[in-house]
Amino acid sequence: MSGQQHEVSFRFLAQPSDVNFGGKVHGGTVMKWIDQAGYACAVGWSGAYCVTASISGIQFVAPILIGDLVTVHARLIHTGTSSMQLAVDVSARDLRSGGQRLATSCVMVFVALDSEGGRPTPVPRWEPRSEAELRLQEHARLVMELSKEMQKLIEQSPAPAVD
Repeated sequence: MSGQQHEVSFRFLAQPSDVNFGGKVHGGTVMKWIDQAGYACAVGWSGAYCVTASISGIQFVAPILIGDLVTVHARLIHTGTSSMQLAVDVSARDLRSGGQRLATSCVMVFVALDSEGGRPTPVPRWEPRSEAELRLQEHARLVMELSKEMQKLIEQSPAPAVD
């Protein structure tokens, strides 16, 4: 049923196979978890197959260690015609001490696609229901504008010379 699920949380136990040589969970593993939770949230809202269009402002704030309980929380913060912006937070909790910390955060954009030709398809409109959700929606609009400005700068910059 589309339009019902506007947030999801996934939980993972950080395992030895998830870490790099420094003993911290690989950034790529964290990005995979973010993409999975974001996809589930976007599909749950739209009721359609969705693809990741962008990930903005990803910040690795604190390391995730072996044995940490990792929670990836994705929530819808803005809808366009066929796109959805999600705020995603990744937190890590030391199960022995109970200490919890924010490890990573970002804003993602997903686009819903139709089943016939894989073309963008409309998504239900999302409206903030609280002051906190209203602030998140405003943040999403700001991130979207900054992303458009960055894209313009990239398009205007000269191509580097290739030797």
